[in-house]
Order: sequence, then C-alpha cells, then structure tokens
Amino acid sequence: MDGYEISTDPARVNAALVHRWLSTDAYWARGRSREKQDAAIAGSLNFGVYEAASGAQVGYARVVTDRATFAWLCDVYVAPAARGRGLGTELARAVRDELAPYGLRRIMLCTEDAHGVYKKVGFAPLARPERWMSLGLQ
Repeated sequence: MDGYEISTDPARVNAALVHRWLSTDAYWARGRSREKQDAAIAGSLNFGVYEAASGAQVGYARVVTDRATFAWLCDVYVAPAARGRGLGTELARAVRDELAPYGLRRIMLCTEDAHGVYKKVGFAPLARPERWMSLGLQ
C-alpha cells in the first residue's frame, strides 16, 4: 500500500465521486440515484482508499452491520487508474481487520468476478448455499 492509506473517517468520503463511480461503472449499482447512494453511505460503515500525498480518494467500500453478529461487505470499488496495485485486496483486509474485534459470526459479500481478491483475505464460497435465500424487491 505504498503511497496509499485506508480510513473509516466518514468526513473523508467524497460522496459525489463514490456515486459517480458506482452509478456509472459498477455493474451492481448502475443507475443508482444520488439520494439512494447518500442514504447507503449514511447507514453504513465506510472505508475509503486515499493517495497519501494528495488525499485524493481512489477506492471505496461500505459495510452494513449490527457490529454484533453479522456484516455485509458491499460497494467495493477501486478507480480504474489505481487498479492492479493490490488496493482491492488491502481494502478487503482492512474491512476484515476492522470488524474482527466485534466477534461477528459471518461477513458476507456477493461478487461476479472478484473471487480471487476476497479469497486472499479468507473469504470462501458458502458451505451450505442451499440454506440461503433472498428476497428481491426491485
């Protein structure tokens, strides 16, 4: 992470930039409204990746959690110009380490194409996927 830092300070999150990234470039959030994104940020534990020298934000992730039993890691994004430097893996590691003291039973995530990134920090496929269900409301 030479030259980069990760912070959970919500005041550092550039909400407009995060919205632009996700609503235009992330397959899972394309078309998400700014109001919806701002509400998601406000209700989550946020992680930003920043260039140490300039303070410019180059990555983002958020976690929805009760800080007791469960967490959902989502909206993980690294700006195209900053990819290939291991920042996604370090972001996932920072999330894991930040949540470790809570003794959560499970941290979940969903990915279409970044399984290798998350595997490096301990994520694995569901052991019993037949137990899981979801309710799609939109």
